[in-house]
Formats: sequence, structure tokens, C-alpha cells
Amino acid sequence: MTVPATPSPVPAEASHDDARWRALAARDPRGAFVYGVTSTGICCRPACASRRPLRANVRFFDAVELAIAAGFRPCRRCRPDAAPPEAATARMLERVCRSIDAAEAPPSLDELAREAGLSPSHFHRVFRAALGVTPRAYVAARRRERLQRALRGAKSVTQAAFDAGYNSSARFYANAAADLGMSPAAYRRGGAARAIRYAFAGCSLGTLAVAFSERGVCALDLGDDRAALEARLLARFSGAELAESDASLQALVARAVALVDGAPNDRVPLALDIEGTAFAQRVWAALREIPYGDTATYGEIAVRIGAHGSARAVARACAANPVAVAIPCHRVVRRDGTPTEYRWGAARKRELLRRESTSRG
Repeated sequence: MTVPATPSPVPAEASHDDARWRALAARDPRGAFVYGVTSTGICCRPACASRRPLRANVRFFDAVELAIAAGFRPCRRCRPDAAPPEAATARMLERVCRSIDAAEAPPSLDELAREAGLSPSHFHRVFRAALGVTPRAYVAARRRERLQRALRGAKSVTQAAFDAGYNSSARFYANAAADLGMSPAAYRRGGAARAIRYAFAGCSLGTLAVAFSERGVCALDLGDDRAALEARLLARFSGAELAESDASLQALVARAVALVDGAPNDRVPLALDIEGTAFAQRVWAALREIPYGDTATYGEIAVRIGAHGSARAVARACAANPVAVAIPCHRVVRRDGTPTEYRWGAARKRELLRRESTSRG
């Protein structure tokens, strides 16, 4: 009996070169290598705009120095021997982000700017242009992720607080609820024992995700990608029984869309089922009392709820708002009347304010 020959495994080097060839063919700027063309004696970056060479004429190198040592000349078009300006910026941002992740307490803008070797204002501009969020928003997001991971794996809320880097219980409970959008204990339960249905609908601001329990709407989320919205819902209510809704709640979804598309809050009855600290609930109630077309500052909201000097705490409660537009945190602006940051994007906030102001006028 003849035993079939065992196929020879594909060499790791060949497999690696195949991946590099695909990156070259796609002109992928993320390719961390250079290639030499034996027919021309020139080496290039994978994103070079020059004519694509024949596969048989290509050699791959981990660094331009190795290609030069092998006899190839650097391309004058893509300049593989010159470090691109964005490379230094990327390395700086990677270093800063690692520092944020390793810090026990959230670093300030000045501390991050010193780490980057830039002035605070310049660092703020560079960071936002590259990552799409401000340093403060990035720090807050990483802190929230750290706390979420700790709450899922810890034996108790107290243990999670210390695992997430909080130095005291008082500091933890002062900020955690705003970061999570609910109490730490409720988040740790993951919405257990709750039956939640959800649906998606197009609206003037993108795609709207609507989640509702038997008591009312528990989440309104805006975005451009349905898969991302669904992933956020599944993560937020990880312990609940989630199911996509059928047509029976279409009228409720339509009311939510009408609210986003510009109907005044008092004309769209929408029952809410939202969790938050007592302070957050007071803030959210005050936000719902801001008339359609009007605005208020964080300080003014603090005064209205009898918490003078708590503008920052009001801002945290606004950031924790789980139901876009239903609780109109977009109507909170800076002292000079200009819009502040918005959980669902600055462009959406500006459009909401413009639309309401126009309608009122």
C-alpha cells in the first residue's frame, strides 16, 4: 500500500511575503516594510504611487537600510530613506497613550503635553486631529473601559474600584455613576433579569438605536454604523435578555425618530426607564425642563437644582445621559453661548441647536 506523501508546509517567510505583496498591491500606507524591484534597482514604500512591479521582480526588506545594503537605490518619489512627518507624530501619540493606560490617576492636559514635548494647546490640536477626540475625552473613555473591565471580573464593587485605580471609595462613588451611566452595582449586574428589546431606524442625524424595557425607553443611541450601535447595546446590557424587536413596537420607534428629527419634547410622549445617581436624576430632570429652542449653561443647571458650584458634576451627568435628545443635554452650552462637546458628535449638537433655534424663530 502506497502512503501518500505529506504536503510540505508553506514556509513562514513565504506566507509573510504574500501578506506584504497584498499590502503593496493595495498601496497600504500602514505597511512597515520596503520592497526592492530587481529590474530597476529601486526600493520603495508599499504605498508608493509608482507603477506596480511584477511579483517575480520584487524583494521585501524589513528596513530601508537592508534594501540599500542589498544594492537598491531609494525611490525619489516616496523617499523610503526619509522618515515621514506622521511617523514621529504616531510614535509620540503611541507613547502618550501608553502613559495614559499605565497611569494610576487620570493625567492632566499639562502632564500629557510635557510627555509629548509640546505646548498644551499644540498637543491638544495634534491629538484631536489624529485620534478624532480630545485628550480629556480619550482619558475619560480609557478610565471608563478600565472600570467596566474591573466591574465584570471583581468579586465586589469595592475591589473593582481599587482594581480600576481609584484611591478612595469617596472618589470612586463621586465619579463612577456618571462614567457608567448607572450605579456601579447595577452595571456589575449587567442589567440582569431585564428583558430588553431594541430596534434601528433611519433619522435625519444618522441611524437611531432604540432600546426599551417593559417600563419604557432605556437607551437612545445615535451613530452611522448599525453594527457598532448594536455592539454598544449588547455591551451596555450584557446581563439582560436582549432581542431585536418586531413590528409591534413600530409606533414607539416612530415617536423616538420624531423626537430626534425635531419634534418638541412636550409633544412626543416617551416613557423612560433610565438608571442614574440621585444627582444625575436631578440634572436630567432639569434638562428636560429647558424649553425647546432655549439653552442653559452647566452653572445655570447647577443653580436650578440647588447645587451651586457643581458645574463639573453637572457636565458629568450630561455625559452619562443614556437617551439622546429625549433628555436634551444638547441644550447645555458654554457661558459664552457656544456649544460644548457632545456624546453623539459635535456636528449633531450644532444641527440640533440650529434646527430648534430656527423653528422657534
